[in-house]
Amino acid sequence: MENGYKLSEKETAQFHQNGHIVLRGVVTPEELSVYRPAIAEATKKYSTESRPLEERDTYGKAFIQVPNLWTKDSTVRKFVLAKRFGKIAAELMGVDAVRIYHDQALFKEAGGGHTPWHQDQYYWPLDTKHTLTIWIPLVGVSRDMGPLQFIPKSHKEGYLGDFPISDESERYFQNLLRERELDISENPELDAGDASLHHGWSLHRALANVSNVMREVMTIIYFADGTRVLQSDNENHVREINSWLPGLRPGDLVDTDLNPLVYNR
Repeated sequence: MENGYKLSEKETAQFHQNGHIVLRGVVTPEELSVYRPAIAEATKKYSTESRPLEERDTYGKAFIQVPNLWTKDSTVRKFVLAKRFGKIAAELMGVDAVRIYHDQALFKEAGGGHTPWHQDQYYWPLDTKHTLTIWIPLVGVSRDMGPLQFIPKSHKEGYLGDFPISDESERYFQNLLRERELDISENPELDAGDASLHHGWSLHRALANVSNVMREVMTIIYFADGTRVLQSDNENHVREINSWLPGLRPGDLVDTDLNPLVYNR
């Protein structure tokens, strides 16, 4: 997956303006025929979720979540470390080089619940504004399978509150949307291999999967090379440092073996 993907100036400008964008055909059908089975199998193998949907809380109903599959499966590793994705991330963020924070398989089961409004970067102890998530469906995502929704331009405001993904974050941000009369942008239906990309501070959610099909999605989080660990009293940041930035402390350069450089212009 080393061949490139040509971004237009219009697409880059759209990302900077709105904080999110959909790109078509980022992964070819031939590539998906190799990588989709590997990601699905690894997700099933390493998932620790065994409870029925009805026994889970809102977060648990939102998706089956398995992080850092690239460290567990050699085929998934080739997908996650693909230079193609890193180049897109670097160009959209306007930086020369990017590293991976971690990957996540996010499989929303048939009947799975909504994912509450949240900001991804709330969780990340990264002292930079240059962060991005690429969200790649391995199957087509129709309107009834839980598409992403965004608040355009919300990334420009940065941190909007101390809210992990929860019923509380859903209530708080729903009230914020009403008070400010903010517009919601919903992703169109996506084909397998398309990609939805969003800034770390973009306020977003996903609808419930009311279909009878698993919504299979692979995500990868990128940040600009040269980023340091954030000084913070956020308890989530302490856990994240231990998990994804082993051995580092606030102020340290983020360059561990779990955060490989995947693209350098």
